[in-house]
Amino acid sequence: MQVHARISSEWRRRMIFLGAMIWGSALWFAYDGYIAWPAEESRYQTLVELTADSIEEGDKITDKNPVVKQAWQTYAAQNDLKSKVPKHRSEGDLTGQRGAAGVIAVIGFIFTAWVLLQHRRSVRAEGETITGASGEQVDFDSIVDMDRHKWETKGIAYAIYLKDGKKKRLCLDDHKFIGCEAIILEAEKRIADRSPETEAASET
Repeated sequence: MQVHARISSEWRRRMIFLGAMIWGSALWFAYDGYIAWPAEESRYQTLVELTADSIEEGDKITDKNPVVKQAWQTYAAQNDLKSKVPKHRSEGDLTGQRGAAGVIAVIGFIFTAWVLLQHRRSVRAEGETITGASGEQVDFDSIVDMDRHKWETKGIAYAIYLKDGKKKRLCLDDHKFIGCEAIILEAEKRIADRSPETEAASET
């Protein structure tokens, strides 16, 4: 048998989607922490100056205060700025956003490196030997059973084989490595051919 099961297009698309979500989140937090929120804090400080003489001490400078809202909208219209009343963005707020961006970026780098490494893997069947994604080698004749309980939902089967008198499992993931099903079917055929019922039928 000669089969080379490589990374599937469907798995690759899913990883691209997940990667886009991770990096998109990192960029979102970074944009807020380094650009959007510092700019908003600058506008807020301008608002503080605009309303210094018009609101009582202790009153909050928010869009719920009609005096604050009116003062800002007038100023914004005159200076071509957003009419939305800016919020106070403290150093702690900025640090939090930047920290989140950094953490997610680290996750993004790890995830990207992992995906690239996965593309160097494959599952092969050459002659009488299966080479798994992690490099383990299993002879077809050592496979005694096939576990398909994850097949319908995830496209994964496990070849149960004997090594040194112990049962072990070889993962055959047809969702990730397209072409594994041919290996699974061949292994199941050989298991069936070795079954007592098959042997009895061939003798008669």
